[in-house]
Amino acid sequence: MGFRNNRRQITAADDLGGSIAIRVSPRARRIALRVDAAKRKVELVLPPGVPTAHGLRFLATKQQWVSARLAALPQPVPFDEGVVIPVLGIPHPIRRETDPAAPPVTIRDGEIRVRGDRAHIGHRVRDHLIGMARRDFARRARRVATRINRSVTQVTVRDTKSRWGSCSGKGNLAFSWRLLFAPEWVIDYVVAHEVAHLVEMNHGARFWRLVESLSADSAAARAWLKRYRSRLFSYG
Repeated sequence: MGFRNNRRQITAADDLGGSIAIRVSPRARRIALRVDAAKRKVELVLPPGVPTAHGLRFLATKQQWVSARLAALPQPVPFDEGVVIPVLGIPHPIRRETDPAAPPVTIRDGEIRVRGDRAHIGHRVRDHLIGMARRDFARRARRVATRINRSVTQVTVRDTKSRWGSCSGKGNLAFSWRLLFAPEWVIDYVVAHEVAHLVEMNHGARFWRLVESLSADSAAARAWLKRYRSRLFSYG
């Protein structure tokens, strides 16, 4: 989601060896700092009328906190030969496929096998996992929807940073493809959450009762996603 017209965003150098985004938000009531694990960046949020200089002085008092938060983020894990990444929560090493007749990417025997030059591994693995996520999540969503006598119009996957899934009033569901790295019971919760919106387009008591009926481990799944969110964004 982009910034509204009544917001502005600038970038200023910080003492962390990088840059920090400074955003003025009409909804902010106080100066706030946020570390975005998905983008691996720091955002300084200012209420309207607060000078940038005041925000930077506040940042200066929080340098140790910011440094610790950034240092705690998982290091990026590229899709490359020999790297191990989880698929449906199960670790899979990436191996080169030497058979010239093999598909560009296959997942079998607990491995992700990639044919071709090493330079192609990254985008081939990413494309394969995105396609796999689209098919897998669509299957799960339609299976859950039948339990509540609803139908799913369309399922898409995106590389969203702010939410794991969404549901439109037309029955279109969208999910972050990065959920494919999570265990299946966590994926099932997110799918159940979005399918439940086909009945209740809100987060009221009836909605949560429906989610619980579709996903028994919903509370544990939410806790898992909160704990490992930054790790899911570190792959690729």
